[in-house]
Amino acid sequence: MNVDGTSRHLAGVKCVVNTCRYHVNTNHCSAKEIEVQSPNARSSKDTDCRTFSPRT
Repeated sequence: MNVDGTSRHLAGVKCVVNTCRYHVNTNHCSAKEIEVQSPNARSSKDTDCRTFSPRT
């Protein structure tokens, strides 16, 4: 998923994946929007953030 970043974080969204380009040091996400998958998930282990993009 190709998403632009912002200088602000998404309110209410916590992210601790410090290898993602959208990670902010305060454990927030700076992507303009996020997409979380899997439609038939039954637990948090069954989901993943499709917005993830490796930090370069």
